[in-house]
Amino acid sequence: MMTTPLTYIPDLGFIPADSGLIPLDACSDGRFIAGRDGVISVHATGDRKVEFIAFTDHTLSYVRSALGYPAYYPVHPVALERPVRAVLMDLDGTSVHSEGFWIWIIERTTASLLGDPRFELEPADLPFVSGHSVSEHLGHCIRKYCPDKTLQAARAFYFEHTHREMQAILDGTGRSDAFVPAPGLRAFLLALRAGGIKIALVTSGLYEKAWPEIVAAFRAMDMGDPRDFYDAIITAGFPLRRGEAGTLGELSPKPHPWLYAEAARVGLGIPFEAHNSVLGIEDSGAGVCAIRLAGFPTVGMAGGNIAESGTRALCQYTCETFEQVLRVIRDP
Repeated sequence: MMTTPLTYIPDLGFIPADSGLIPLDACSDGRFIAGRDGVISVHATGDRKVEFIAFTDHTLSYVRSALGYPAYYPVHPVALERPVRAVLMDLDGTSVHSEGFWIWIIERTTASLLGDPRFELEPADLPFVSGHSVSEHLGHCIRKYCPDKTLQAARAFYFEHTHREMQAILDGTGRSDAFVPAPGLRAFLLALRAGGIKIALVTSGLYEKAWPEIVAAFRAMDMGDPRDFYDAIITAGFPLRRGEAGTLGELSPKPHPWLYAEAARVGLGIPFEAHNSVLGIEDSGAGVCAIRLAGFPTVGMAGGNIAESGTRALCQYTCETFEQVLRVIRDP
């Protein structure tokens, strides 16, 4: 019987050849080269967003940036410790199915830039208009469809469309199919609450995008005000606009670790020393990297782009349903 070759990356473990990670000769910034200066190997996730530089006894991660501000982070070893004290949950895709709506907003924004209300995105655009920051989504569309336009102009149209549609949803007059709770979400949340497990909701979405999603989902589940339910809700803050104060968010979204780190340490008050008793749940490659780089054991949920992004090896568990996640939490 043939066995799949394994590559060992310290703090990540043994990685099968079919994991989706891509071996590289060097880090993309040229700082680290495989086989030199103590570097054993260099690997990238399948989507090339994160690179791992392996040494004999530790590993560094390099998070690339489409906006010119990459960063290095240490990789921490993780192993789930029970009883689980807290669960950190992604919003889009994991808790709420909303990707189609946000892709539609990007499409409408590009149509406005072009002055063509009939404009439609192509299937090839889909990997570039989901799972990234707003500015990265818009940057792709500008480069491909309207290189004479600016990111600032695109953001202005984007937030015009977003504000109008979000307000309509909060008023109960917007698209009823925009935000649908994931199957089994209500029972899962109530089971966590009954078990005394803290729950944080974590999203790279800006507040004005995320809050109507959360409200719509809780309205559909008849669960009242989400502020009364979650122990912490972390978003990417408020957009920077001319004449207004913005908050940090566009340069530090997933796959950077900060949103998940802040949710656990600041929102839930859990020190890093207890990081293995905190479980993160994601359906996207960027989110999986964010949880993992924040130092938490990770559940990869089916239905997202984990396999396509080449981040499956970063998940300690893979689940198709919330019932399976509960078994992970409860089983010894």
